[in-house]
Amino acid sequence: ITQEQFILASQSLHLQRPGCDAVYPVGLYGWRKRCLYFFLLLLLVTMIVNLALTVWIIKVMNFSVDGMGNLQLKKDGMHLEGISEFLLPLYVNEIQSRKDSLLVLRSEKNVTLNARNDQGQLTGQLTVGPEAVEAQCQRLEVRSRDRGRLLFTADEEEIVMTTEKFTVTGTEGAVFGHSVETPLIQARASEDLKLESPTRALTMEAPRGVEVSTAKGPLKVSGRKDLLLESTEGEILLDANTVQLGSLPLGTYTSSPSQASQEQAVFEVCVCPSGKIYLSPAESSSTCQVMSNICLWS
Repeated sequence: ITQEQFILASQSLHLQRPGCDAVYPVGLYGWRKRCLYFFLLLLLVTMIVNLALTVWIIKVMNFSVDGMGNLQLKKDGMHLEGISEFLLPLYVNEIQSRKDSLLVLRSEKNVTLNARNDQGQLTGQLTVGPEAVEAQCQRLEVRSRDRGRLLFTADEEEIVMTTEKFTVTGTEGAVFGHSVETPLIQARASEDLKLESPTRALTMEAPRGVEVSTAKGPLKVSGRKDLLLESTEGEILLDANTVQLGSLPLGTYTSSPSQASQEQAVFEVCVCPSGKIYLSPAESSSTCQVMSNICLWS
């Protein structure tokens, strides 16, 4: 068969000529390609911003090999310069300031220091507040700076002061609600010592006696009602060049005691059974009478 006949026969039969397969393009085109470039550009910008922020934080916080800013980490501990603020609890073994500066703890409300045992139980607490300083512990001790000598101790049973001198500089002095035990109460030089109980009684007791003395100046003991000097096993001795009993009442039966006192120059001291002392005109014999007007009204 000739070539022309084959072509005509093929066209009449609608037969395709054998050849190569169709070629399809490979890759991203159109909106997919634009979206990919957009995401790559966004990722690049994000990386640049993160890098810039990291460099800025490092520069502002002053990060270094030794630490961060004013905070330095060393072998002996952590060194912190300037003012620092802690928002959460701080747990450390020791807080120490520099040799040439003070250690200052500041708070808007109060500063509380807690001490706990191995089981986590609270054993001691020191609270510095705007109104008071409170210490909760079994025993409070205050020691001297030079040799650590004990100066003041306080517990549930007693308070002990081992200082050589206890000075109260207030204008009202020292007020004690209960008894006070001390071997000596002494005023400063050129100042008066005053023991006073405005509303109750003032009692001084000692197993071997009470000594009240003044080196210079008078000694005054006064009371609103009764003044009692009592000795259960000894005597009361008034040893002085002159013993004066002032404002003693005059016991007499005369109608005018003032007239009798003007005429009489010498009097006799009498004592009623109740212990009241009065004066009576002195004569050749005793004029003290149990039925005197002073004794009857005593």
